[in-house]
Amino acid sequence: MQPSTEGNLVQPASRRERLRAELESEVLTAARKLIASEGVEALSLSAVARSVGVTPPALYRYFEGKPGLTLAVYEAVTRDFVATVAKAAGEIDPEDFGGQLYAASRAVLDWSVANPGEFDLLMGAGYARLAATGRHADQVLIRELGGLFGQTFTQLWRRRILPYPSEHELEPRLRSQVAAYGRLMQHDYPVGVAMVMITCWRQIYGLLCMAVYGHLASSFDDYLPLFENMMDDLLALCGVPRKR
Repeated sequence: MQPSTEGNLVQPASRRERLRAELESEVLTAARKLIASEGVEALSLSAVARSVGVTPPALYRYFEGKPGLTLAVYEAVTRDFVATVAKAAGEIDPEDFGGQLYAASRAVLDWSVANPGEFDLLMGAGYARLAATGRHADQVLIRELGGLFGQTFTQLWRRRILPYPSEHELEPRLRSQVAAYGRLMQHDYPVGVAMVMITCWRQIYGLLCMAVYGHLASSFDDYLPLFENMMDDLLALCGVPRKR
């Protein structure tokens, strides 16, 4: 449901607002190109300022230093990443829940391998540096990506397809953490459903790191068979075995 705009007149943006929006867009584009080509470590106000033809102090009017710029890039990358995953899931029959979960997870893998610099910012060492500034940016990824997967998990729960533990089966400290994780995804399902989701994610995340950083590449030069095997296990866990 979209909020009603009836009766509200939209004022045209002023020239200053348009210029600000254009510069912010150019800055984010330049920052993402820098991360893609040189890694998160290369991201700095001075490097981005040179790329867009302004002085570093000029960027302070738009971003709160490097942490503010990094957070803005993080949010922009997350939006594009989640849109890519949503598109992949949206191409599957709405009633094929296992197919949706598989397609979305495969899109996560493909995007991560194709964009190692931006993956590093969202889920690797680059994120760790951002978190060290006290900015809990991971809430953005949990809300957006977790919320996207949560749409399918909600259907599995409502249709009584998904096996999940009762909250009394979870150790109290873990239950509290999983409940907080579930609230961030903004779906109205039991804590046990969120527990199944984080159980799946911790396996998917491990494989993503292996694939992106080349861990065990001497044995697993192609991570797709390992991914397929993992997805078979996870989809069975969710009550929707993968169709062959």
